[in-house]
Amino acid sequence: MRFTPTPLAGLVVVEIAPLADDRGHFARSFCAEEFAAAGLPAAFPQCNLSFNARVGTLRGLHWQAEPHPEGKLVRCTRGAVFDVAVDVRPDSPTFRLWFAADLTAENGRALYIPPGFAHGFQALQDASEVFYMMTERYHPALARGAAWDDPGFGIDWPLAGPIMSDRDRALPRFTAP
Repeated sequence: MRFTPTPLAGLVVVEIAPLADDRGHFARSFCAEEFAAAGLPAAFPQCNLSFNARVGTLRGLHWQAEPHPEGKLVRCTRGAVFDVAVDVRPDSPTFRLWFAADLTAENGRALYIPPGFAHGFQALQDASEVFYMMTERYHPALARGAAWDDPGFGIDWPLAGPIMSDRDRALPRFTAP
């Protein structure tokens, strides 16, 4: 695996190293020892799966507050998504800045999103599936969210007119804790 830091502290692109032959390929997508050596979490007590039937589906922006903030290792296992992480740590030098990566089943890339980041994605293909490994179990009372189109973030989403849940569409603009 290859770990590439992004301009936002703690946010890392994780790339697999496939071994290919005439049958296809094999690659490790997670190794606790390699993650720990790269300074990333080695334990993920919860995993989630998000299926997105239609291109343009947008989920987010979500995070979990203290005392149980969550990190996420996000990988697209079918289709393609534009995956976004926004630094919502008030004391961070990159506060309110965002980073995006195209995650596809073909490129095998993952994005490690540390605690203190909001996360969202937009499906770039029909039938896109996203697999999340979480560093913390879900605590509904600590769930937080911000508007996908918050001008304070200025995210340049690739597709106009997103398909969203009523809950996500109603998320407020971000306010720092």
